[in-house]
Amino acid sequence: MSVAAIIVAAGSSIRMGFDKLTADLLGKPVLLYSVEAFLQCPEVDHIILVTSEDRFDLIANAVSGRNIIRVDGGKTRQSSVEAGIRSLPDEATLVAIHDGARPLIRPADISKCLAAAKQYGAATLARSVTETLKRADLEGFTRTPIDRNDLYFMETPQCFRANILRRAYNHVKERRMTVTDEVSAIESIGVNSKIIETSAPNIKITHPGDIRIVAALMTS
Repeated sequence: MSVAAIIVAAGSSIRMGFDKLTADLLGKPVLLYSVEAFLQCPEVDHIILVTSEDRFDLIANAVSGRNIIRVDGGKTRQSSVEAGIRSLPDEATLVAIHDGARPLIRPADISKCLAAAKQYGAATLARSVTETLKRADLEGFTRTPIDRNDLYFMETPQCFRANILRRAYNHVKERRMTVTDEVSAIESIGVNSKIIETSAPNIKITHPGDIRIVAALMTS
């Protein structure tokens, strides 16, 4: 069995106002933390980093000599994942997809998710919803409560048998569908994912203040 990871790091960071993937986080670029976590995961044989040359150059020295392939991304996350899938080695039987802007990911959680994908065909890290949820009306007033039992925030990595992932993305592309994550893609072909609850915070850096939050979590 051969395991490949696709780390998606091709976004423009428009909401941040600056490049969140190259931003300094305790002395290292944000992106490097995700790459290092997969390098430290013993199950992972290949890493496909979907990112620009400029971003890759910032971490090249730190990952020199490791089995990493850089490929250009697309205009959307979905097209960037497609680029990564096209670059998968033929021998890859399991694939993990990870957002490069989640630097808190732990190798142990990657391993758990891969093990579940090997057993069930598809698995995803996720965080259970703990906050009270309400549905609002058009005027912005609360109207109905939403039962939060069995609700989860999807995270990454999301891991799959390679044949399932390829089939799902071919299906999505043929029907010109838009998906925001791979769990949604494989659901379009009738495959469900096993949820693996993350063992520690695994937030995605989206807003400028998130970098301070991640730094605090790393040093706490």
